[in-house]
Amino acid sequence: MRVRIALQYLRLGFGLWVLSLASAWNAQQANGPQTIVLRGDAGGRTFDGIGVVDGGGATSVLLKDYPEPQRSQILDLMYKPKFGASVGALLVEVPGDGNSTQGSMPSHMHTRYDLNFHRGYEWWILKQAQQRNPKLTITEMAWSAPGWIGNGNFWSQDAADYYVKWLTGLKTTYGITPDAIAMRNERGVSFEFAKIMRTTLNLNGFQKVKLQGFDNWPKDKIQFVQQMLKDPKERNAVDIISAHTLSEIPPEDWQKLRQWSDELRKPVWNSEEHVYKQGFDCEISIVQAFNRNYIRDGATLVVNWYGIAGVYPEEAFSEKPAAILARSPWIGAYSIREALWGYAHYGQFTEPGWQYLDNGYGELKGGGSFVTLKSPDNDYSIIIETKDAKVEQSLRFEVSDGLSSKDLHVWRSNEKEQFVQQDSVKPINRIFTVKLEPNSIYSLTTTSGQQKGSFANVPTEKPFPFPYRETFEEYKSPQEYGYLPHYTADIEEVFEVTERPDGQGKALRQVVPAPTISWAPDWKPFTVFGDGQWSDYEVSADVYLNPNDSAGVMGRIQDLGAGYGTTPKAYFFDLESNGETRIVAVRGRKKKELVGDAEQQALIRLNNDDSAGGELVLASKQLPVLAADCWHKLTLRFQGPQITGLVDDIPVLQVSDSLYTRGMAGLMAGREGDWLSTPYFDNLVINAPGAEIPAATSVSSSTPIYGDMTH
Repeated sequence: MRVRIALQYLRLGFGLWVLSLASAWNAQQANGPQTIVLRGDAGGRTFDGIGVVDGGGATSVLLKDYPEPQRSQILDLMYKPKFGASVGALLVEVPGDGNSTQGSMPSHMHTRYDLNFHRGYEWWILKQAQQRNPKLTITEMAWSAPGWIGNGNFWSQDAADYYVKWLTGLKTTYGITPDAIAMRNERGVSFEFAKIMRTTLNLNGFQKVKLQGFDNWPKDKIQFVQQMLKDPKERNAVDIISAHTLSEIPPEDWQKLRQWSDELRKPVWNSEEHVYKQGFDCEISIVQAFNRNYIRDGATLVVNWYGIAGVYPEEAFSEKPAAILARSPWIGAYSIREALWGYAHYGQFTEPGWQYLDNGYGELKGGGSFVTLKSPDNDYSIIIETKDAKVEQSLRFEVSDGLSSKDLHVWRSNEKEQFVQQDSVKPINRIFTVKLEPNSIYSLTTTSGQQKGSFANVPTEKPFPFPYRETFEEYKSPQEYGYLPHYTADIEEVFEVTERPDGQGKALRQVVPAPTISWAPDWKPFTVFGDGQWSDYEVSADVYLNPNDSAGVMGRIQDLGAGYGTTPKAYFFDLESNGETRIVAVRGRKKKELVGDAEQQALIRLNNDDSAGGELVLASKQLPVLAADCWHKLTLRFQGPQITGLVDDIPVLQVSDSLYTRGMAGLMAGREGDWLSTPYFDNLVINAPGAEIPAATSVSSSTPIYGDMTH
């Protein structure tokens, strides 16, 4: 018995010794070189670019108001090759008048019989980006759309015609034809619409514009591809397999997507990746996402939402996704987030049209990932991230014929420093080894010319000018400004500079006549401006009401919703054409109004007081019915908890409420069912309570965006 027990212990000890030896060997292997053979003739998918989304909200609304040279500097940092982010792909929202996360942008067709190719700033963004990088891959997609389309049904011939009008304006006015266009952002699958869209594109001379679909983000986002495998008509209608956040599809679908793509001979694009992080963690996570999108899913184009944050801080997602913060146009201040250099690690080392090498990508044994891309003239770049690595590791590359034999330039980013050039690597007999630190990004390339672009003397931030007065008279040609005044950010529907109805100069008007086919739940038409730290102040504007219209001024706006749903937290004072006035506290969305899936509802709850929600009328009063063709001055005044509403400088309502103590200002128009008010606003003033009206604020340093932009 004792002998048997002794033998058992001996066997156990031997087993533990073998296990220990194996563990030591594995650790040694993990720290030793991992060999990668790069073959120039290995083949691989065509690289279509990495980049950003401009849109999915009015993401660049404040950028248009920047003075020069800062406006051009920001654009250079995003789009100029081998300078900053140097992105190779851009997805732009086709504006549709309705909210699409951080605000709304003006459509080229407010109504069925309306057409204008200068509204808004997305035409300008596209032209500026393409001028800096003619090789940029451009794709487009609608979030919201005007309500007249299909009588409220987006999947219609109206929508196809609407898209073609946009493309026509882009081509004839700005000389741009995009590479592809999508069908709609995150709104399901319709092969019938894809067939309509393809036919309409072909009949109007856009045969070369590829159609991508279907750009959804739930976990079953790629299952529609199975229908394409079964039905030749559906297969031929869609040129590009596209979806959002491909990094989140289940692992069992990774190889399926690659196989389906190969069988259909159609590329895979990720038309909206999400990386919502801070600091260097955001930068390296962007590179990790770009690498994994190809390694796991075969995606050859990835755009991250979003690039330039030309939005107010109070708006949803105002910082974390962006590469550049551009929210102080009145002084020209801007700042770069670490995220920008994540794009640079791809953008400065690749171009659309290069080729992924089939034997040059994968996961690193010690944690991390890498991809290799080859240029048409045999240069190559290797992009590596070691986000998940715990210790230093080495990679040994053996480079075959068909790839450049030149030395490799090396650029690195880590938590301490971003995008810094390292010592070059000189292959010996076409073999070289690199050591990789954990939690770092490396780009190795046989190309040259990379740089960490920057500009001197960037202004420092200053608060929004106070007091402030906008008369709208400086916009002699509103078209040159995209019909949008400086510093206002439309959150729902559109407020454009136009002629006053009495012919006495310019005014601002809410121009959307009916509710949109909105991407997100709507509240009422409103636009915001100013400083979130304002406390005691008054906001006033002259308003002109059409029959049945209502209009209001807003103040102490603290929150603009979670992105999916934009009911604010704020006060407003409004006036209806029948003479009714109200002071109202808006408290976010009600519980019963929560819509969408669980994740969308969670976002709404995160940023809204859903325990109360809705509008609380603090005071109301019936004034005489307003005379037609008259202007009236509305003022909302804050002095501590005391809130006063004035009409034509006469106090008509006064309440005491301390729900909100500070916040931005805004203008709003009424909504009743399918009716949207279209009032005019003039002489917008932000001032100390009861102070004299200041002189008009000068913003002459901001130049028009469409002065010489036409083709």
